[in-house]
Amino acid sequence: MRREILNLVRQRLAQFDSVALLGPRQVGKTTLAREIASGLGDAARYLDLESPGDRRQLDDPEAYFSAYADRLIILDEIQRAPEIFQILRGQIDVRRRMGGKGGKFLILGSASMELLRQSSESLAGRISFIELSPFNLREVSPEAGNLRAVTDALWLKGGFPGSYLRDSESASLQWRHDFIQAYLERDVPQFGLQVGAEQLGLFWRMLANDQGELFNAQRYARSMGVSGHTVLRYLDILEKLLLVRQLRPWSLNAGKRLVKSPRPFVRDSGLLHALLNLELMDDLRGHAVSGKSWEGFVIEALIGAGNGRVRPYFYRTAAGAEADLVLEFAPGRVWAIEIKLSTAPTVDRGFHNAADDLGAERRILVYKGEERFPMRGGIEAMSLLAAMEEISAATDRS
Repeated sequence: MRREILNLVRQRLAQFDSVALLGPRQVGKTTLAREIASGLGDAARYLDLESPGDRRQLDDPEAYFSAYADRLIILDEIQRAPEIFQILRGQIDVRRRMGGKGGKFLILGSASMELLRQSSESLAGRISFIELSPFNLREVSPEAGNLRAVTDALWLKGGFPGSYLRDSESASLQWRHDFIQAYLERDVPQFGLQVGAEQLGLFWRMLANDQGELFNAQRYARSMGVSGHTVLRYLDILEKLLLVRQLRPWSLNAGKRLVKSPRPFVRDSGLLHALLNLELMDDLRGHAVSGKSWEGFVIEALIGAGNGRVRPYFYRTAAGAEADLVLEFAPGRVWAIEIKLSTAPTVDRGFHNAADDLGAERRILVYKGEERFPMRGGIEAMSLLAAMEEISAATDRS
């Protein structure tokens, strides 16, 4: 499957001295980077910093980079060698002075806090960040004619290639269970995070049960027997590893009593279902989290369709005005989006009030059907795939 972000990475490499491709493990960063390298042949060098052999080639990184100053150098799992960032800064400046003949750097990282901190300090003005998410609906839907079946499969299994491409639901679920265990027991400690795997896993499962609800740190603290500060640290860790998204509340309407707590979502629906041990679509349909699971699935897809050029929020007031997702394309230019699992959806007054408060340019209802039709109050009902296309087109025009 061709990843949509491939052309964007190539464009950024043409525009910037270095590009950082971020995403959780097993999301497909290495596959994408190897495709770019393959297209360049001898003009690219790929190093996996988790490989002892490749690490030995960087025994003297300055000498290595100088020897291949005219080539694209791909550094995979850069968080394993954060000291390289200080050397990269000087090497980028050397290549800038080569009159257009200098190569670029493509840096791959599993979204560690160390990666983000080091690169922002050392390479400010020299690096562009791109996030690679799991498969989205546009990437998988051409593979089959039945859009509803493809949507359900992606929603149930999630978009990690190792999960989605498994032939059976049971094999897919086992892959995700193994992924979660490996992240907690092996990967999180590798990022230098001093946190117990059992406690972090418990917190992750609690978040899954509360998918998309307003976050109350003290309630989690009481349940887990830890401090509120510790709970906030757990949430921060999962967010910075790109495993959880905190959807922030819209806060620009003066005079309105707005909700101020974020709404955390487990970003990949397949991981959410694994944390809840939901194997089959019937298990998911019968679970209390199904509506919020679909909402999170849609939110991730729509944010991804914006290619990092939209700011996502939700809107909720004490008086009951509410929009599941608010996308800000530019100051004063927002879309209000309602999300429904039903194939025969209705919209209550709270969404109309929220859209009025926001001065929304468009009012969109994303539902589980495939037909597109107008509704009262200027609402446009459409499928997830159609909404993704609308957002992509709007960002291309802006």
